Amino acid sequence: MPPAASEVIEAVYRADWGRIVATLIRLVGDFDIAEDAAQEAFTAAVDQWPTAGVPELPRAWIIQTARHKALDRLRRRERFEEPLASYDAVEPDKTVDSDIPDDQLRLIFTCCHPALALEAQVALTLRTLSGLETEDIARAFLVPAATMAQRLVRAKRKIREAGIPYEVPSASDMPGRMDAVLTVIYLVFNEGYAAMRADLCAEAIRLGRLMTTLLAPASPAEATALLALMLLHDSRRDARLDDSGDLVVLEEQDRGRWDRRQIAEALPLVEDALRAGPGPFALQAAIAALHCQSARAEDTDWPQIVRLYDVLEHLQPSPIVSLNRAVAVAMVEGSHRGLALIEDVAAAGDLDDYHLLHAARGDLLRRAGSLDEAAQCYDRALTLATNDSERRFLQRRLREVRPAL
Repeated sequence: MPPAASEVIEAVYRADWGRIVATLIRLVGDFDIAEDAAQEAFTAAVDQWPTAGVPELPRAWIIQTARHKALDRLRRRERFEEPLASYDAVEPDKTVDSDIPDDQLRLIFTCCHPALALEAQVALTLRTLSGLETEDIARAFLVPAATMAQRLVRAKRKIREAGIPYEVPSASDMPGRMDAVLTVIYLVFNEGYAAMRADLCAEAIRLGRLMTTLLAPASPAEATALLALMLLHDSRRDARLDDSGDLVVLEEQDRGRWDRRQIAEALPLVEDALRAGPGPFALQAAIAALHCQSARAEDTDWPQIVRLYDVLEHLQPSPIVSLNRAVAVAMVEGSHRGLALIEDVAAAGDLDDYHLLHAARGDLLRRAGSLDEAAQCYDRALTLATNDSERRFLQRRLREVRPAL
């Protein structure tokens, strides 16, 4: 395939998958048909664009093609034959190039309906909005892929059978969906951050801004805090990889490459959120702010970070929060104290397949001089790492503790 066609298809897929599927769901009212039709449309593009040429409006072409494929599927369902005239009357092109993402808002709020379990709400939105694979979503929830696949099937079935409307809820109904919506946006950002996908991070930030605008002037503190948290993490994006594409850990990053504009925008938002009462996102944003305000790694206020983790762990206990707190404690009280806390986290078993648990343990063992044990941890982390930059980083750490490698 000529590079131009393949690059355009990949760019449309990365940037517009959620908008395309959301538009199709609005048109046909069925999640599975919308997703399948979108995939078929992208497959058609792969087959046709190299010879026919890239259309002037690639996203519009994908939506129109997917719409026809979806309607073909509906025609094969006898019970849908009668309403087809209403689908045919819809003109999707009127919304294709709109800068107002109404379809995505409807999609998020449809998926985050309180009739669904919270984890199902979040998982379904991630799958539909971002095109993440079931394995990626399962990893975010620390559950087997088969378990997540079952949750997604049940959630779609419940939406279809209960006739849950595809619409933005009224203002009075929004608070009941807010936790799930914010969690979805945060997990979209996390997936982009972990996979070094700037497009997913940018989409999550855009959605975060949209939520604060939608709810203005009474935007919840946690919505404001989430936007601040994402801006602060994203501000470090250009420093996270070196010129060879290898991962650079926070303490070794060139802080002159951090985006000071994003940091300056985020810091007042953190203060606003904390004044309204420290929720989980506000506390995480406060921790990120302390890192971003330190001119050098050695200037980081680790004791204050530990205190913030203490509050966060009490407010929203989770194994990952406990792991992060253990690393912060190690920076204050020494590697041995941090290792003891990590062993407590590891003993629970929830993070056994989480590569950062083993990487963190290996790092503290390396600092403590236990090189053989550190190597074992890095080996285990390597088997679980999810992208090449992380693998190269762990291999470098292995060479530091096993010079013969």
